[in-house]
Amino acid sequence: MILEVLKGGFQALEDYIAYHVLTCLIPAFLLAGGMVSFVSKEAIIRYLGVAARRIISFILAAFSSFFIAVCSCTVIPVSSGLYYQGAGVGAAFIVLWVAPAANILAITYTGAILGYDLALIRIAAALLMALVVGAVMSSFFWKEEKGRTFALEIEEKRIMKKQDVILLLLIVATLLAPNYLIRKGPYLHKIYVWLVGTVIIAIFALLNKKKEEIIAWLRESWWFVKIIFPLLLAGVFIVGIIGKIVPQSFIERWLAGRGILPSFLATILGAFSYFATMTEAPFVDTLMKLGMGKGPALALLLTGPGLSLPSMLAIIRVFSFKKALVYIITIIILGTMVGWLSSNLIF
Repeated sequence: MILEVLKGGFQALEDYIAYHVLTCLIPAFLLAGGMVSFVSKEAIIRYLGVAARRIISFILAAFSSFFIAVCSCTVIPVSSGLYYQGAGVGAAFIVLWVAPAANILAITYTGAILGYDLALIRIAAALLMALVVGAVMSSFFWKEEKGRTFALEIEEKRIMKKQDVILLLLIVATLLAPNYLIRKGPYLHKIYVWLVGTVIIAIFALLNKKKEEIIAWLRESWWFVKIIFPLLLAGVFIVGIIGKIVPQSFIERWLAGRGILPSFLATILGAFSYFATMTEAPFVDTLMKLGMGKGPALALLLTGPGLSLPSMLAIIRVFSFKKALVYIITIIILGTMVGWLSSNLIF
């Protein structure tokens, strides 16, 4: 029994390393390092910082995240890169939430498998939750944000260069292309797409950046790798163990119905499990065929890709325990309420 449980953990770890490190995490870490090295803090503060109008920065962060197809772990380097460059905590956590919970690729796949009524409701719910998350995080940490923005405005005045914009866009394209271009077929095809993109990035960087700038960029990227990657691996291993321990009969029994408990349990299941982007739809489809209601299904569709135990551990390390705690509790409450209300008012 113990060996079988441990085998589940190692299997989850093996799958994660095989299918996510190259095509997802490496571009994400390079993007995070590039944000720190090349993006103007002044520009980030102007549009996403505390000094910007909250509603404008929140909407900008939410809708830009809609086009980033990443999982809850991959988005952490991107979100933290924005945060450490001067973005407000509300905007940074909106990116952290929306990119995995409601990106356009996952929404399209959800519509194809579960129906476009559920997909459209998922978009609306995720964006509404994003605004609440931004408001909650900004309200809880407004004193800290005020002092942090003031220091950044004094320290940073440089302007982003044209070649830096192109370089970051190339990294974003390399991050998104494997999932956007390769929908079916062997995973090796995604690696080919990633490899082409990576070669293009390397050539462009060598032609347009000084050696010192490239070293500084890679150093910043490595910093994110050191603090985030080990925790992701530990979290994925634990999730694999949990998957072996929890019996399927428990899920079938407790995720049916329109009450608040099924939505809460679905939210908890999603929050502590790990789903790569788009993998939540077939999983939810299976549970719905076993009797899970649409409300709990929506809750799981939101929290499954948007949060996970590995991402929780990494968020604690990157943003602090307090911020992670407020964020996690907010998501669990919102996911539960959305599932419950949709069960009784929509479905």
